[in-house]
Amino acid sequence: MITFSRFLSLSFITGSLWVFAGNPAQAAPAPTLDEAALYTQSVLAKVGAERFTAPDFHPGIVRHMVMFRFRPEVTATLRNEVTKRFLALASQSHRPDGKPVVVSIEAGPQNSGENVDLGLQEGYLVTFRSEGDRNFYVGRPVVTDSRYFDPAHDAFKAFAGPYLEKVVVFDFPVTVTSQP
Repeated sequence: MITFSRFLSLSFITGSLWVFAGNPAQAAPAPTLDEAALYTQSVLAKVGAERFTAPDFHPGIVRHMVMFRFRPEVTATLRNEVTKRFLALASQSHRPDGKPVVVSIEAGPQNSGENVDLGLQEGYLVTFRSEGDRNFYVGRPVVTDSRYFDPAHDAFKAFAGPYLEKVVVFDFPVTVTSQP
C-alpha cells in the first residue's frame, strides 16, 4: 500500500494535494493531517461513508489530477501497462449497481519546458460528476469500508505502486471556467 502525505490523502471536500516520494513498498510514518484533511475526516464522521460516497454528495464537476514519476528501473513496456490499466478504470470503475463512477480519463507524458515538473513523467486527468463519485473512486485511506469504495481503483493502486517513485495528486471542484 502506498502511504501518501499532505492534503488529498484525507482532503476530499476542498481542493487537495497528495504527494508521495520514496519507496512505495516501505511503510512511511503516518502523515500529519492538515486543516482540510481534518475537516474531511469530520465530514465523513458526521455523514457516514454511505452518504460521503453517494453519487449525489456535493454534485458538480470534480477534477482529479494524478502525476507519476516511475522508478528508474521501470521499462517503457511497464510504463505503458500502468497507463493502459489506469485508462481502463474509465470503464471498470463502477458502483455495485453497475453505474459508472468516472466521466473520463485523459493521459499523456510531461512535455512542458518550464522546468517546474518536479521530475514527474506522466499525467492523468480523471473527471467525476460529484465529490461523492470521486470519494467512492479514491476510497482508501479515507474510506476504509470496502462497501463504499471502488475495488477496481483499489486494485490498480496495488498494481502500480511498486513501479512508482513519486505520485502527486491534486483534486478540485470546478467552480470557475473561462473560454475565449
